Amino acid sequence: MAPGSASEPASGNSVASAANGGMTVEECEHMIQRSMRTPMVKFLKEHLEKGGCNIASNFIKAINCDQRMSGGYVRGEGIVVCSNYMNIQDEVNQVVIHELIHAYDDCRAANLDWTNCAHHACSEIRAGHLSGDCHYKRELLRGFVKLRGHEQECVRRRVMKSLANNPYCSEAAAKDAMEAVWDTCYNDTKPFDRAP
Repeated sequence: MAPGSASEPASGNSVASAANGGMTVEECEHMIQRSMRTPMVKFLKEHLEKGGCNIASNFIKAINCDQRMSGGYVRGEGIVVCSNYMNIQDEVNQVVIHELIHAYDDCRAANLDWTNCAHHACSEIRAGHLSGDCHYKRELLRGFVKLRGHEQECVRRRVMKSLANNPYCSEAAAKDAMEAVWDTCYNDTKPFDRAP
């Protein structure tokens, strides 16, 4: 699995949500459908299809996750959104966008190997940078306050967090891989003309 962005669990609104620390699968499925209508998701979906990777109606699904993560992309299976770690529509949108960037990378790179730390790091750098995961407001809500350089610092932190879940990447290998591919991958904004 190409791990997605990690998310802090929060309590949800319904009784079932409150019991497990997030929202129900049904609530999350509804939010995924709303995400599919957002301009960024439509744009990414269109570019995946242009690249020959069609998105079936069940490509993105909500599940309850055992691991503390917000979602993930699995080659050949699609995207999962961890409903029990989602709280609001914006979180669902962010996970869908982040994971669609991984799907796009997998689609366009015939030789992408998720067990290769550099390949995984590159896709995480791109997803963190292009998805808005590290927008200043999101970082502020996470408790990270820095006026200058916050976005790159956030992307680096989140890449390392994701690579820590890759059994093929030790911490040292993950850091070395991230540094080795940083400039190329951070500046690769495809399918966007520039970072959104």
